[in-house]
Amino acid sequence: MTNNLIITIGRQCGSGGKLIGEMLAKKMGVKCYDKELLSMAAKHSGLCQELFEKLDERPTSSFLYSLVMDSYSMGYTTSGYSDMPINHKIFLAQFDTIKRLADEHSCVMVGRCADYALEDYPNVVNVFITADDRDKLNRLKELYKVDESKAKDIMIKTDKQRSSYYNYYSNKKWSDPRSYDLCINSSKVGHEGAVDVIMNFADVKQRWLKQN
Repeated sequence: MTNNLIITIGRQCGSGGKLIGEMLAKKMGVKCYDKELLSMAAKHSGLCQELFEKLDERPTSSFLYSLVMDSYSMGYTTSGYSDMPINHKIFLAQFDTIKRLADEHSCVMVGRCADYALEDYPNVVNVFITADDRDKLNRLKELYKVDESKAKDIMIKTDKQRSSYYNYYSNKKWSDPRSYDLCINSSKVGHEGAVDVIMNFADVKQRWLKQN
């Protein structure tokens, strides 16, 4: 465990959370990890990267599904994760990767229960990004080149998956303000404004920690 500054970002679909994370990392002069965590976790665990992509922020408690995926993963697993369902192997591999990166350097991490993985690390700022539905839908329509009905389907489905994943693996509740240090509505301050708010909050939290 180190005193590296880690910013974790949970986000509603269409809120611009990933973009805010990337902008924040650039301003801080550090790396932003999103889907990069999948390839890194696969490399260090010995598990097939395709499994990480298939199960990315998607939980399952289905015994049958785990059996099927375990069979699919034969030949790709390491002994360290050999005696558990494949969805748990994937989560723990990402969990280990998140901790390893936090120990190595300051960074920004988007999604994947990073706040839960680092709950014992003092110098972490856990942020949740939301936005007004109209702005989220407009962003998704532009991003995926779809109509409003399809954008709404994407928003609802993605948020449901993220919520289920977070609630399944962590001891907290997704989007509940009590699960985070800071919640921001990007519709009210814009993406650059959100970056400024996070940086200011991180500075205040760091000074408070030094005093207490």
